[in-house]
Amino acid sequence: MTSELALLGGPRAVKSTSDDLFRWPIVTKEDEDAVLEVLRAGKMSGTDVTKEFEREFASWLGVKYALAHNNGTAAIHSTLFGLGVGHGDEIICPSITYWASCLPVYSLGGTVAFVDIDPETLCLDPNDVERKITERTKAIMVVHYFGYPADMDAIMDIARRHELKVIEDCSHAHGSKYKGKVVGTFGDVAAFSLMSAKSLATGEGGIMTTNDRTVYERAVLFGHYERHSSELTVEELRAGFGLPWGGYKYRIHQLTSAVARVQLKHYPERMAEIDRAMNYFWDLLDGTPGIRAHRPPKGSGLTKGGWYIPVGHYRSEELGGLSIARFCEAVEAEGVPGCSPGCNLPLHRHPLFSSVDVYGQGRPTRIANLPPGVDVRERVGSLPVSEEINQKVFKVPWFKRYRPEAIRDHAEALRKVATRSGELLPGDSKTGVSVGGWGTSTILGRQ
Repeated sequence: MTSELALLGGPRAVKSTSDDLFRWPIVTKEDEDAVLEVLRAGKMSGTDVTKEFEREFASWLGVKYALAHNNGTAAIHSTLFGLGVGHGDEIICPSITYWASCLPVYSLGGTVAFVDIDPETLCLDPNDVERKITERTKAIMVVHYFGYPADMDAIMDIARRHELKVIEDCSHAHGSKYKGKVVGTFGDVAAFSLMSAKSLATGEGGIMTTNDRTVYERAVLFGHYERHSSELTVEELRAGFGLPWGGYKYRIHQLTSAVARVQLKHYPERMAEIDRAMNYFWDLLDGTPGIRAHRPPKGSGLTKGGWYIPVGHYRSEELGGLSIARFCEAVEAEGVPGCSPGCNLPLHRHPLFSSVDVYGQGRPTRIANLPPGVDVRERVGSLPVSEEINQKVFKVPWFKRYRPEAIRDHAEALRKVATRSGELLPGDSKTGVSVGGWGTSTILGRQ
């Protein structure tokens, strides 16, 4: 008897889809005109349009200062320098994140202590933070992973009790809210990536935000040399006037700033449509065996903003032990694009954080600037959730439009595979296959 599963010869659940269901970013004549205005005026390397974007972004977020950068990694680098992270300092960071959340600390002479994640939110687990705090700890790097707001009440409580700074990496979470308050406004400083795949997509850019004038000015001083004369007011920083202390040139391109202003203007309404579509998708799948939504509970005051890289939780034991790779293979065969297993691989398992000597110091960079005998490197098995999570999450469609009929077809594809999973078990040779990746391009899928 022929199976109804497309992978085994049956008809696909998704027959067709609208052209704009997944297209992102949404680019209109308004974006094009804004770019052409800068281009024709020859202002690509100026700052006037950029400063307008910074003011608008700060106003949208509800903070005092915003400083645009050429990418999100540069923005994170500047947050670290802005807080005074330096030689021998440690920052705490979840192991499951994009490498840019913590790797820039190396160039400042610091290092990172990795902590585990919460298996439901996929964000830093506050219960694992305090055991990693030492006299060298300077800051906690909070990552609102895949748009899900981290537990900021618990994190801020820990930070206050131990007198630590808090950095929010909001690169996945533009517009996400924690108990009704937008993320990026809880810690001492925040950073956002604005690259073209993000939910607030502007090209290749980033932005740092803070309410602390000294942090802001240190970031200006670090990589924005041409803005010193107009923006440095802290006397101790004016001693370095004229040259960037970091030796970096982090100015954003004004074509990106022009796009950013237009995209930000329309982002709230577009974000709302994405949120409506994604919640509708998961509502349709509520109760389906083997899969769970990665989203905040309804009524919690938490939201996922633009749902950057939406994923689902996978429960293999509810599907007879079916591997996550086989499940995703079957879902894609049903016509669902980009359904792939895994997420970011745990950073503490990469040689760059265990054995590589980046700067030729004669010992691994991870511990090169720590006191003799001090080793912050994690043992295998010390972060169990992070080490197993790639077999327990999978990408789902990232709907940019609320198209109920098309969304229902995609939801039906997942339900079809989950409810007929027993038919996939005989040919399942993918148990334990390595999934996930170190970078965004390997985990984003093909949407």
